[in-house]
Amino acid sequence: MPQPAHSNQMNQVQPTCRRSNLRNIAAAIAIAVAVSPAPTRAGDASPDLIKQVAAALPDSPGACVLAVDDGQVVFQHGFGLADVANNVLCTPQTNFRMASVSKQFTATAILLLVDQGKLSLDDTLDKFFPGFPEYGKKITVKQLLTHTSGLPDYEELIPKGTTLQLGDLDVVQILLDTKEPQFAPGSQWRYSNSAFVLLGMIVEIAAEQPFHQFMKNEMFRPLGMDNSCIYQRGLNEVAHRAFGHRLEDGKWTLADQSVASATRGDGCVYTSLEDYLKLLTAHADGKLLSAASHDAMFSPQAKTTREDSSYGYGWFIDEYRGEPRIQHNGDSRGFRLCVQTFPHRRAAVVLQFNGDVNEGMMEVGQRMADLLIFDREPK
Repeated sequence: MPQPAHSNQMNQVQPTCRRSNLRNIAAAIAIAVAVSPAPTRAGDASPDLIKQVAAALPDSPGACVLAVDDGQVVFQHGFGLADVANNVLCTPQTNFRMASVSKQFTATAILLLVDQGKLSLDDTLDKFFPGFPEYGKKITVKQLLTHTSGLPDYEELIPKGTTLQLGDLDVVQILLDTKEPQFAPGSQWRYSNSAFVLLGMIVEIAAEQPFHQFMKNEMFRPLGMDNSCIYQRGLNEVAHRAFGHRLEDGKWTLADQSVASATRGDGCVYTSLEDYLKLLTAHADGKLLSAASHDAMFSPQAKTTREDSSYGYGWFIDEYRGEPRIQHNGDSRGFRLCVQTFPHRRAAVVLQFNGDVNEGMMEVGQRMADLLIFDREPK
């Protein structure tokens, strides 16, 4: 589980054992559905706890759950169906589209390249996109990572009537027609999917290999995340895939992609509970990034407009129940995600749903954190 470097309390606790402390911090993934078919995996959870989790979560065709407290997995479970039409069950090996939770993967890739000396956080857009409008010379990679670039969100600029999916180059074309940023780069914070689309492209420009290949070579394969991928239709397939759904006339029907589902850096990762936990553990063990990059990623870099939170690189940073929290939600057609980690407690929950859940993911995540972490009965 990532350790936030901004906490003075953490920095004061056994500073000479930093790597060892990080290694003991675990992550958790919690996913469930209030009304769903029989669970597909109970792990060590009691039937009563399984029922409590199911009753506490909103309706969705399928979901998967993992929770960790004090460095130990305390709940892992699959609920319902990954594919309603074909009656495929959800398991901890089921790969969900991670939507905006993917941003932390892209941010990690950027920092890997910084550590390799292939780019700098101070590099500006014109280095990678020579034809970008003049204001691109003032937008840095760091500002893209922290949503302080001033770039508009491309989803708000998609022409009406568009039916074909947009690719990364389509987003660049939209931005090329934007003659002025929404605000002076670095002066404000505004969430922008456009920034992370460009970051994905910067990865492949700096690495001199396709984005999906870099992720496989530098992240997925070394960590043993063998079933995770950057999904690109026609170029690869998703193993053990969960398909997105929406509720129509009382039935869950396929609703898996939108016109904005094909861009890569902002939301195209597919992964499972088992694979995602490997990534979180790798961050905790310091296996991916240098100490400087790790600390920067999980430290407040910009104050957001979302309540009392800050943004690091691909993560929101705030507090819950008096505990420092590092978190991010995901929302795309047919999928809802939530990751909430509590590094001081060595705990976390992560929620994956393959349905258009109506309730806010922050509220669902907090409810699961209460049930599975803060208020749970010791075993």
